[in-house]
Amino acid sequence: MEPWLKPIILEGNLVKLLPLETSHKEALLTAATDGRLWELWYTSVPSAKTIDSYLQTALAEQKNGHSLPFVVVDKKTNSIVGSTRYMNIEALHKRLEIGHTWYAKSAQRTGINTECKYLLLEYAFETLGAIAVEFRTHFHNHASRNAILRLGAKQDGILRNHRIGQNGNLRDTVVFSILNSEWKTVKQGLEFKMNRYS
Repeated sequence: MEPWLKPIILEGNLVKLLPLETSHKEALLTAATDGRLWELWYTSVPSAKTIDSYLQTALAEQKNGHSLPFVVVDKKTNSIVGSTRYMNIEALHKRLEIGHTWYAKSAQRTGINTECKYLLLEYAFETLGAIAVEFRTHFHNHASRNAILRLGAKQDGILRNHRIGQNGNLRDTVVFSILNSEWKTVKQGLEFKMNRYS
């Protein structure tokens, strides 16, 4: 049977999303260094110590059909400024999650995230025929929670003690989603936001 998701390139005015490759290692580290993003305890941004396992895990998940990771290229500078992925792919139920998203500090609040999410949501709903797209984040990651709400997603709930972190701390995960029936309105809202950046 054909896989539901295959590696693709998605392109907008500000960004290009390219399938993640091991050759992107140094560029990803450079992007993560802009703001020392790995120091945010509630995120999983790669550092020099973790970049190899980060890449291996992402590519292994892609190989077994659970994930499709991308690098985010800023078209103005033609440089990699972050990463995102389709994950927790459930082809049978036409559901997936957009996650593992992070951007270099200089790429934050520039319109890049809005356009990335627009491209990913548009492909999920209009090409893949997804019935729901999820977003999940750490309870304490208030910037991420607010960004997800600004996209037009609605909060489904909080999974208490959902994960055990590397340091042994328990993570509560906040779950959001956008349904296919909501996409038309969400799309209009995102296009309005993107027009302000163009």
